[in-house]
Amino acid sequence: MTAYFIGIDGGGTSCRAALAAGDGTVLGRGKSGAANILTDPEGGLRHIIEAAEKACEEAGLETTVFGSCHVVLGLAGANVEKTVATVRKRLPFGNCAVESDALIAVHGALGTQDGAAAILGTGSVFGAKKGHRVRTIGGWGFLVGDQGSGAVLGRRLMQEALLAHDGVRAASPVTGKLLDAFDKDPRKLVAFAHDAAPGDFARYAPIVFEFAHKGDPVAEKLVCEAAAQVDEAISVVLAMSEPRLCLLGGLAAPFEPWLRPEHRACVTTAKGDALDGAVSLAIERFSLKDRAHA
Repeated sequence: MTAYFIGIDGGGTSCRAALAAGDGTVLGRGKSGAANILTDPEGGLRHIIEAAEKACEEAGLETTVFGSCHVVLGLAGANVEKTVATVRKRLPFGNCAVESDALIAVHGALGTQDGAAAILGTGSVFGAKKGHRVRTIGGWGFLVGDQGSGAVLGRRLMQEALLAHDGVRAASPVTGKLLDAFDKDPRKLVAFAHDAAPGDFARYAPIVFEFAHKGDPVAEKLVCEAAAQVDEAISVVLAMSEPRLCLLGGLAAPFEPWLRPEHRACVTTAKGDALDGAVSLAIERFSLKDRAHA
């Protein structure tokens, strides 16, 4: 029977899947919605399966192959074992390993090299790779962690906009821009925030960078605050490995100019992305497992 391997990259904004042959050739890809299994396990599970189905369809295969597929899933929220166990039981795949989205991102970015990675998107997490060992820090989720993330940056903008509205702090163009998005009604902003998921907050992060580059004082303060938190974590992971740093995620490029010069000097182009890492890990782990039992 032909062996198929699936890599899945499930983050707070979208979920991507790639189905590959044993030699690493990708036969099909698929994409769906957010797959943070901690904040929305039902939605995450649905989007994981949907992305895999689309990859299967593009590969010209029936989804009946899922039962014999070897799969590595890198998922946001995978650091809570109870949630992982619940989701794993309901997955339709054969051999299956659930890892953090940070682990697959580090493997995809660095390949066989040692170094560090900062994953900056809806959430934030940092990793160091040395040999076959990867250690990650951060990634503890929006409620208690994710410093320097898009979600936290968007929420901080909302806090500053409300403080400016109340006259506690000075207003600026960026706080005005945000309030305009809610018809200048702070009650609408609060209602939005009350029900918002991390990805909803993160949609406002690009506005902060846009206005910071224009010299907006509030935006500059928020970006400097976030960049300092990112720099703090980068120092830790660089100390664990080689002076090689990959910046990953949707906010990698916006953050880079705001980082410390010594960290910018270590930045190198990623060899691949998180989905590449998930596919390569699936082939590496389950091919070795199959050979061990041969």
